[in-house]
Amino acid sequence: MAPPPPVPKLADKNTLTVIDNRTDKTITVPITHNSIPATAFKALKGEVPETKGGVDTDDTTNGIRVFDPAFLNTAAISSKITFIDGDKGFLMHRGYPIEQLAEKSDYLETAYLLIYGELPSKSQGEIWKFEVMHHTEIADDLAKVIGSMRYAMGAFAPEANPALQGRNLYIQDKAIMNKNIIRIIGKSATVAAASMRVRMNRPFIAPRSDMGFAENMLYMMDATSDAEDYKPDARLARALETLFILHADHEMNCSTATMTHVGSSLVDPYSAVSAAAAALYGPLHGGANEAVIRMMERIGTVENIPAFVSAVKAKKELLFGFGHRVYRNTDPRSKIIREVAETVFAACGHEPLIEVATALRDAALADPWFVEKKLYPNVDYWSGLIYRSLGFPLDFFPVLFAVPRVAGWLAHWKQAIEAGNPKIWRPRQLYIGPQVRDYVPVEDRVEREIQDGKEGITGLPVCTPFSPFQSTVVEWGCSDHGIGSDSTTSREEDWPPSCNLLKMC
Repeated sequence: MAPPPPVPKLADKNTLTVIDNRTDKTITVPITHNSIPATAFKALKGEVPETKGGVDTDDTTNGIRVFDPAFLNTAAISSKITFIDGDKGFLMHRGYPIEQLAEKSDYLETAYLLIYGELPSKSQGEIWKFEVMHHTEIADDLAKVIGSMRYAMGAFAPEANPALQGRNLYIQDKAIMNKNIIRIIGKSATVAAASMRVRMNRPFIAPRSDMGFAENMLYMMDATSDAEDYKPDARLARALETLFILHADHEMNCSTATMTHVGSSLVDPYSAVSAAAAALYGPLHGGANEAVIRMMERIGTVENIPAFVSAVKAKKELLFGFGHRVYRNTDPRSKIIREVAETVFAACGHEPLIEVATALRDAALADPWFVEKKLYPNVDYWSGLIYRSLGFPLDFFPVLFAVPRVAGWLAHWKQAIEAGNPKIWRPRQLYIGPQVRDYVPVEDRVEREIQDGKEGITGLPVCTPFSPFQSTVVEWGCSDHGIGSDSTTSREEDWPPSCNLLKMC
């Protein structure tokens, strides 16, 4: 009689068993922190298909790849900085709930917590504030750049540039790392205030190191002169501090991912912050609160809300300020920011759009369609109203987002640099294009019908030729240089040398 088959050995409970039905191969993958390493799937290799030229565009020999567009369920790093429970509407930094930080902390203390992992002691906090607030001055050359070009910031210190000091500068020299963290945080508010002064055609105001971070920023924006003994309203200064805490970090979002991605090349933090700021500037990220204001302005009055809600359901209108990609039930920051809004409105006067905002919120929360889709007001819904009430122009809103988020960017950059043997981020891709094919001479190619600009160009604009030495009416225009269909030009030299019309004609 044959012996019974051996009892299969039970796998560790903290593992995942995967069977590749193509080859019957089984792999056991460890589960750590409720995650598995994507590289484990490289062990699952199917049969290489026969292709022309032996080129396998599916890269079968290197195993299965994990396809996750937009990183919907891919953890690119492990982090100790920020945790979000989207289903419960919970947010904490280094273990501290956001509600407690917003109530009891200030922005610079929160920045220290994000970057260094613990709340500072009294002496540490005093040193930190002293250092940051005494690094708020910007060089005269940078001030002139801001004054003349109205936009920018770069690595102005050669000792901060790894290209000049060596690739391991920030890995090996923590003093240089901390020095430039302090510089960037301190000067971020000064650069923001200076850019606001330029658009108001007012002279720059030097920073005050004896004020709080947000208070100093308001002072630099609002004071009429350096000699003036002006002090911002304490209620507004505290409101801006709270907003800065709420915006200081939000885990691995678009701009923070940009910061860590660019930082993985071991570039200086100034360049990485510039890249992160560019990502934040996009309307789907830092421009969301501006979009909320424009939406409310379009609605206009409370009476128009039912029609607007119906248009949203019919996909004829876009809804901004509701829902979140991570939070499923509520955004913990929205309740805090609603309370801040009341303080600001009390100090600055009635905000005309508040009735529209409140009525739209109430209508959404009472509507089963919104409830089912978990569309509730998020932090952008109220922050735009606060910034508008404070007098900031709409296109300045992303700047007010970027200034506090600098702390979160630097925290994640520092964490990645200190992780040990940092690797440059290089995501893989899934190739879905044509397989190997032979080149076809132009005379042998079949003419394709172009349906739209996505498939190719159907032709270039036709411009009317003109004599460079006589007056000619231009039949189409260049918006960059104010040349339009009803303008008259005289000589070719009068056209700007960079004008696209000259290049195309």
